[in-house]
Amino acid sequence: MTDKAQVVIIGGGATGTGILRDLALRGISAVLVEQGDLAHGTSSRFHGLLHSGGRYAVKDKEAARECIEENLILCRIAPSCIEPIGGLFVEMQGDDPEYTEKWVSACAEAGINAEETDVQEVLKSNPALSSNITRAFKVPDCAVDGFRILWGNVNSARKHGAKVITYSKVTKIHQENGSVTGVELLNKLTGEKKTIECEMVVNAAGAWAGEVAAMVGLEVNVIKDKGTLLAFNHRMMNKIVNRLRPPGDGDIFVPHGTITILGTTSQTVDSADANKPERQEVLDLLKIGKEMVPEIENFRLVRAFAGVRPLYQPGSSATGRSVSRGFALLDHQQMDGLNGFVSIVGGKFTTFRLMAERTADLVAEKLAVDAPCRTAQEPLTDPVPEELLKRGKKVFGIPGAKKAAERLGDDFARVIEEAEQNAEKRQVFCECEMVSRAEIDFVARDEDCHTLGDIRRKTRMGMGTCQGTFCGYRTLGALNKYEKFARSHREYLSVFLQKRWKGIRPVLWGQQLREAQLALGIYCSLFGMERMK
Repeated sequence: MTDKAQVVIIGGGATGTGILRDLALRGISAVLVEQGDLAHGTSSRFHGLLHSGGRYAVKDKEAARECIEENLILCRIAPSCIEPIGGLFVEMQGDDPEYTEKWVSACAEAGINAEETDVQEVLKSNPALSSNITRAFKVPDCAVDGFRILWGNVNSARKHGAKVITYSKVTKIHQENGSVTGVELLNKLTGEKKTIECEMVVNAAGAWAGEVAAMVGLEVNVIKDKGTLLAFNHRMMNKIVNRLRPPGDGDIFVPHGTITILGTTSQTVDSADANKPERQEVLDLLKIGKEMVPEIENFRLVRAFAGVRPLYQPGSSATGRSVSRGFALLDHQQMDGLNGFVSIVGGKFTTFRLMAERTADLVAEKLAVDAPCRTAQEPLTDPVPEELLKRGKKVFGIPGAKKAAERLGDDFARVIEEAEQNAEKRQVFCECEMVSRAEIDFVARDEDCHTLGDIRRKTRMGMGTCQGTFCGYRTLGALNKYEKFARSHREYLSVFLQKRWKGIRPVLWGQQLREAQLALGIYCSLFGMERMK
């Protein structure tokens, strides 16, 4: 089977989907290829912080300036994906006062509004924080939902003719007379092979970018930096809290909805798939986090998770936090004499749109397309009409309608219609994240949805307190009528639960251990799943 497109993008993270949207808005035909589901890699394995740039102000002024500029753009075009709760940088007893002064000056130079605030007011509104705070500064940090951003990019791109192919691995990149001519794909679910003829290939594979470049005989040295994070089942504070000292492990707390994420570590690894959190990393993070939140051990841990950052700093032996968080756009025609192959490496989630714009500018220039970038002006989704939200509240309740509207965007109306016509679809399958059966059914019909994990990433089913203990079974039962989910129920459920357990195992103590015993009892005793074939 052979398809055609002007551009093939390899990598379904924030940058890849951002490039897809940008190219589609310029009228350039593009196909995005991803080896798993969208957002299964680094773009969903971070602390969910939309940086103000304050973290990089001292060491990397260019990255800091890019962060604050993109922060403001994303807050404008994607408000449903962002919680503008604001951030704090706190100096504690023992921290270097000279660094604080240097940081204040650096923020001013980068255009970051860092306003000193009264420490007692900070402690009053955030009582979980240590009383050892000596100075505090407010910055415009935000919490961001990476899943919603990615699907906003994809849905917008599809409206303009772009295509997405998931669970398909690029096995070969064709070249002829010094130019890229197409790619070969292998569908990892069906074994089907496909060829896409194209004029250009964009390597946006993140931590896998080096492996993709090697397919055309080139070397792109991506530093793979693993970062582990912890998720607590409490909203510990009202603002994002950063430790005011040189960036290190365990110095950011990010509230998300009803939970808080503590991050992160930094460890160079050999593989982009090395994203397993270790128990010792959990203990180390708790020890460091206790300096800012003294009662941290009394808060319930839900899970640990890890992602691999793709860092890039050519001509340097630097690793970890010493590597710049900036990005690099590599034109392999100029660098290596291969026409039609471009790599975008490094960067941060906060700057994905800018990375996509720079990449799309280069691609458009090579294709002789003069259409300008529109992604900084056009919203990802249209605002939900108030009348539609009122209808949603009648079938899903106030909190359920709000969450569904944020997740579904332009598809919210279709899900409401289904729930209005069928009362059974109003049933809430996931109480933690307020996910209805109507939403599960809608997502399950998506051509890109093949597993319970896909449904989780699209709806947040299984990402709450119970980690799929209850909603996983309910969702599996609802999928009975879909032919593509007709394989072994035990297989679907065990794969889903094992991925949940991957993050639960390193935190098995206290309340989380009791819940794990309940989950085991449901799986083995109530349903006898271990005996099913």
